[in-house]
Amino acid sequence: MSAPRLEIDLHKLHHNARTLVELLRPRGIQVVGVTKAVLGSPEIARALLSAGAVGLGDSRIENIETMRRAGVSETLSLIRSPMISQADRVVANADISFNTELDVIAKLSKAARRRGNVHRVVLMVELGDLREGIMPDDLASVVRETLCLPNIKLEGIGVNLACRSGVAPDDANMTVLGFLVESIERTFGLALRVVSGGNSASLTWALGAANTSRVNQLRLGESVLLGCEPLQRQPIPGLHTDAVTLVAEVIESKSKPSRPWGDVGETAFGMATPASDRGRIDQTILALGHQDTDPAGLRPPPEIELLGASGDHLVVASRCQLAVGTELRFQPNYSALVRAMTSPFVENVLKAESVSMQTGREISATQ
Repeated sequence: MSAPRLEIDLHKLHHNARTLVELLRPRGIQVVGVTKAVLGSPEIARALLSAGAVGLGDSRIENIETMRRAGVSETLSLIRSPMISQADRVVANADISFNTELDVIAKLSKAARRRGNVHRVVLMVELGDLREGIMPDDLASVVRETLCLPNIKLEGIGVNLACRSGVAPDDANMTVLGFLVESIERTFGLALRVVSGGNSASLTWALGAANTSRVNQLRLGESVLLGCEPLQRQPIPGLHTDAVTLVAEVIESKSKPSRPWGDVGETAFGMATPASDRGRIDQTILALGHQDTDPAGLRPPPEIELLGASGDHLVVASRCQLAVGTELRFQPNYSALVRAMTSPFVENVLKAESVSMQTGREISATQ
């Protein structure tokens, strides 16, 4: 196989999704599997659905179109506010879209009317993270105008936390969400089908809260793919944290001084951290860089130390010189995973069974 590559174990992803579905079911919460980090991979989408996800969510209409072309017929939601210029594509391919702007919803209404279908919308409310969301005091007026639009159905209310400002979901902000839902239902005589309580960052709250209020849905991506919660990046008990592995190949292995010499300025990616003088070290270069992933988001094998990276090179130190052609296996965090998935230079290898080690030619971060 070529390198660099992402190896994705579908069995482990299925296990992670199934475990989370079963943990949340007694709390009255369903799982929407989020596919944006894997570019709407139909194979991964089907793994999430077979594990019990009630639908799929993605932030890009292009990924939703990919899944539709592959025959995914289950409910697909566009979980980023639609671009008004893509209203026709959204209505044609997404069953539901998450919205904050009336002008956009009005355009979706016109597009749905032309197609003769009904498009469902979830209104996102702002509860402190200061990314997308309608301010709570404005929610009722937005609901009122949304209900007047033809070919639009108000599916529910949702929130997003912890993505821009790191505001954690907790009893306080989730209680506010519940109050808002109940107020909207009383005011307009509605029964909202969906109360979407956030992403993987909401898991700690959802699994530990004495009362999950009206929340009946979470949108889960990172927790399924990487087996951790996003707030502290701690592993979730019972989940695989190695379902996704980034493999890179050694292209240079030499003994070199540990400290650079000459006048030092900025690198291509900003100021470098000053290196301490440790004498000569066994330095290894891998064919992987900022153009392929987020180097700071890689967890190396225990015997490997990350030293730095440029656009096309990842520099590490090892306990002994590694032969050119040796493959090293890294565990990516969410940032590293997203960038690797979107790089045209990183191959994606889907595996139905756990990855087998190539004895003598491969070193793994999970050893």
